[in-house]
Amino acid sequence: MAHFSGHRQPAEVPAHFKNLFTNGQLGSAEENNNNDQNEQENRPSNNNNEAPSDPACWVFGYGSLCWHPGFTYTKCITGYIRGYVRRFWQGNVTHRGCEKKPGRVATLVEDKEGITWGCAYRITGCTALDYLKQRECTLGGYATIDTKFFPRVASQDAPFSGEAVEVLVYVATPENIHWLGDDPVEEIAQQIVTCRGPSGHNAEYLLRLALFMHEEIPGVRDDHLFELERLVLEELYRRQIPLSSVMGRNPERIRRDSHEDIRRPPSFEFTSRVPDTKLRCLNI
Repeated sequence: MAHFSGHRQPAEVPAHFKNLFTNGQLGSAEENNNNDQNEQENRPSNNNNEAPSDPACWVFGYGSLCWHPGFTYTKCITGYIRGYVRRFWQGNVTHRGCEKKPGRVATLVEDKEGITWGCAYRITGCTALDYLKQRECTLGGYATIDTKFFPRVASQDAPFSGEAVEVLVYVATPENIHWLGDDPVEEIAQQIVTCRGPSGHNAEYLLRLALFMHEEIPGVRDDHLFELERLVLEELYRRQIPLSSVMGRNPERIRRDSHEDIRRPPSFEFTSRVPDTKLRCLNI
């Protein structure tokens, strides 16, 4: 299990990563001039001719990776991991806050009964992993762990036949310099409402993550996330802050699950989707 230290002083940020965080662009200035014809960020790759030597792995996202991965991937599947719960206990000074007013972003906290829903991306080569190490570890203070990911739907494309697959996960721990830890949920909501960073308002991070859960995995509860969503929306309304001023530009919609030839395993998890059926009595 590989780990990257999360408590070292952040290194100087390369210019192309600064462009991503401030302008939503990945690549040098010269490369970004050609993005109209060769847009890759947040899109699945259509290249099926992967070199046999290209390393491939799955990365699990449970925070901003759910709606803004920022790297090229070949597949995106919704599902969950076990043994962890999502909590807004990690501070952030590079994306959604600043040194004087750090924002709050999601991390995972161990809980043997816990389940955290999100999505897994299949990536090949080293470019995406190098980018994630910079974004999550060097700047964000996260470390890496590996665990099992359980897909929401089964697929004809191995390894997603209904069985778990190994994934890489970025997790913040109390040892990193940005750790804020637990606080009353009302105080966390207040902090989120008042923080903004180079990537945008802290409220956008929370609300887009909640929107991902509502739209992609309806019927699944995340009490911590949804209570924060309610409190933040109420506080924005109380302060007369329009949503349009905190949400930024809409990210490109990610095609999850449906872009594969999928088959649903027997499950009663989403029975609310089954239409009503009229039954007929028979005299036997």
